Amino acid sequence: MVVSPTIDDITAMRARLGDRIIETPVHRWRSAELAGIVGPETEVLLKLELFQYTGTFKPRGALSVMMNLPPEAIARGVTAVSAGNHAIAVAYAAQLLGASAKVVMPKTASPFRIERCRQYGAEVVLVDTIAAAFDAVRAIEDSEGRSFVHPFEGPFTVLGSATLGLELCRQAGELDAVIVAIGGGGLCAGVSSAIKALRPDCRIFGVEPVGAPSMSKSFAAGEPVAIDRVDTIADSLGAPHAMPGTFELCRRHVERIVLVDDDQIRQGMHLMFRDAKLAVEPAGAAATAALTGPLREELRGKRVALIVCGSNIDAATYARYIGAAEQARLGGG
Repeated sequence: MVVSPTIDDITAMRARLGDRIIETPVHRWRSAELAGIVGPETEVLLKLELFQYTGTFKPRGALSVMMNLPPEAIARGVTAVSAGNHAIAVAYAAQLLGASAKVVMPKTASPFRIERCRQYGAEVVLVDTIAAAFDAVRAIEDSEGRSFVHPFEGPFTVLGSATLGLELCRQAGELDAVIVAIGGGGLCAGVSSAIKALRPDCRIFGVEPVGAPSMSKSFAAGEPVAIDRVDTIADSLGAPHAMPGTFELCRRHVERIVLVDDDQIRQGMHLMFRDAKLAVEPAGAAATAALTGPLREELRGKRVALIVCGSNIDAATYARYIGAAEQARLGGG
């Protein structure tokens, strides 16, 4: 049985992370446009994790894992596989802890994210596919003795993500619901563990892209499963499979997972840009897409927190998505 992290453990980890991690702010999102969509009686709070170091929540888990490695493992260095955000976080954590990092990324990864990894001092290995990336990272582990830092699975990854939930509860007070994007599930597993320990009556909703429903399919199957393909603009939510630990914690704490399509995600990005003045990557708009879409009526009149999980996107891609959403909003598509 997978054990949820305790509040004492989460609090201790947050203290250990110290100023290596920002306590990102919580902002109450109020506007006539938002009220017109979700109802004026609905109170919406944004946990602005896009302002975290590296632009996403990911350093919380990466640092938690690496700070619990023995000194000899840190001396040998670390490795990771990622389409971008986790690789950037591992590079950042390695730089802080005096370790070397070799990260494996698919050639289709955003050049912006690849460059961010290199800026933090990581060696980047580019391969053709995600499947090839996992093969490459295993070879690096075997040949170089580097420690693998998993992107979403493992107790220390979850413990690091749980510090976000701890902060949110302390900052926001009582909440009726929290909406969390799910890729592999590490963020949701950690955040939901902290919230359910501190606010047991708070409802947790996960949100996945239609094109990457690994956790919702796992919920339906009653066990972790893989999906045949990932097809979504929210590439940082494109986990090809669920894994036992995060699956069990999500199943324990999450009331339901809802799905949003790419059009809804783009519309969420556009709403956040024009109304909240936030420029986010697709994953960072997933919770907004869920609240303004499939959860709108269910959460009407509630006090709801959205995890704005990241903002790592290049300007050209962002402009293309926002442009498409604007065209659709004006009736052009």
